[in-house]
Amino acid sequence: MSKIQMKTPLVEMDGDEMTRILWQWIKDILITPYVDLNVDYYDLGLVHRNETNDQVTLDSAEATKKYGVAVKCATITPNAARMPEYNLKEMWKSPNGTIRAILDGTVFRTPILVKGITPYIPTWTKPITIARHAYGDVYKNTEMQVKGGCKAELVVTDAEGKETRQLIHDFKTDGIIQGLHNIDQSIAGFARSCFSYGLDTKQDVWFATKDTISKKYDHRFKDIFAEIFEAEYKEKFEAAGIEYFYTLIDDAVARVIRSNGGYIWACKNYDGDVMSDMVSTAYGSLAMMTSVLVSPTGVYEYEAAHGTVQRHYYKHLKGEETSTNSVATIFAWSGALRKRGELDNIPELVRYADNLEQATIQTIEDGIMTGDLYLLSSLENKKKVNSKEFLEEINCRLAKLMG
Repeated sequence: MSKIQMKTPLVEMDGDEMTRILWQWIKDILITPYVDLNVDYYDLGLVHRNETNDQVTLDSAEATKKYGVAVKCATITPNAARMPEYNLKEMWKSPNGTIRAILDGTVFRTPILVKGITPYIPTWTKPITIARHAYGDVYKNTEMQVKGGCKAELVVTDAEGKETRQLIHDFKTDGIIQGLHNIDQSIAGFARSCFSYGLDTKQDVWFATKDTISKKYDHRFKDIFAEIFEAEYKEKFEAAGIEYFYTLIDDAVARVIRSNGGYIWACKNYDGDVMSDMVSTAYGSLAMMTSVLVSPTGVYEYEAAHGTVQRHYYKHLKGEETSTNSVATIFAWSGALRKRGELDNIPELVRYADNLEQATIQTIEDGIMTGDLYLLSSLENKKKVNSKEFLEEINCRLAKLMG
C-alpha cells in the first residue's frame, strides 16, 4: 500500500531513557510503514537540553505554536542525583512545565479502558477526565533556602514604584521559602477550556481548590470559574443537561472515590499532576492514560502522562529483556496524527489513527500484553510479551485493519 501523505509538519519532541527507545520502535514498527511522516524534530533528551542550555525546549514550544500540533516523548526532570550522572550545567526545569507555560491552556487526561483490566475502584465504570491547568503554581515557582536570622517578605511594586509588603516569616532558624504566581487571563482560559470540553463531551464539570485556606490565590480561581460559568455557560449547560460543581479539593477526593466516573475534574496545575497519577493508577496503569494540552489559541500537544521508565532503561542497556507498556506513547502519536489529519483534511490519516488505537486495544483484549497489564488483567488466557513483541503484535492487527 502507498504511504499516507502529510501536508503540514507535526512537531516531534524526542525524550529520554526507555520511553526514547519505545519512541523509535513505535515509529519504525507502527507508523512509518503506513505514514510518510512530515515532522519538525526537536531532541528534548536531557543530554541535548544540557548542550543547548535548554534552548531546544523553548524552540520546540515556539514550533508548536507555529504548526499547531505536537507529540512529545517523556523527558527527565533532573534532581540532584542526576547532576553528576548527566554532567549537567544546572538542574534544568521540567520541560513539560516550560512548554506548558509558553502554550498555556489545559491538559486533559483520560484513562484508556480495556476489557479485562478492572479498576481498583470497582464503582468506576466510566472514565474520569482530569483537566489540569497548564500554567503557573509550582512549575513557575521561585524558591530559596533561608538562613536563620533572615526576614522574608512578599513585595509587590506597582507601575508608579509604590511597594506593598507582607511578612512571609521571620526566620529564627534555617528554612525555605517558595513564591507561586498565576494570572487572571490564564485562569480564565483554563475555565473556558473546561466548560467547552464539558459541552463537547456532554459531561459534568467539577472544579476543586482549597479556597478556605488559600483565601486569595485559590479563591481567585474559584471566583473566575464562577463568573465565567454564570456569564457564558450556565444556559448552555442547562440545555445540555449537565452541571458545573465546585467543592473543596479534600471533599472532591472523597466524592470521586465514591462516584461512577463519567465527568471532568478540573484541577490547578500541581493538583492535576498528582490527581491524574492517582486516577490513572486506580484505573489500572499510569501507561494507560491519554494526555493532551489544548491552548486557548487552538494548539494541541499530545504526550504520555507517565515518566521515562528509568528502571527498564538500565535493564535495556545491559541487554536484558523488558516488558514496558507503550500504550500511552502510542496514543500520544495517534492523537497527534488524528488532529493533524482533522486540521489538514486528510481523512485517511484520521482513519489510520483510529485503526492504530483499535489495534492496540484489540491486542490487549486478545490476551497479549506487557508485564504491568499481565499482573492486572483478569483474562484467563493471557500472555506476557516483551516491549518489542507487543508492538509487533499490534502491527499484525493494524495491518489487517488498514487492508
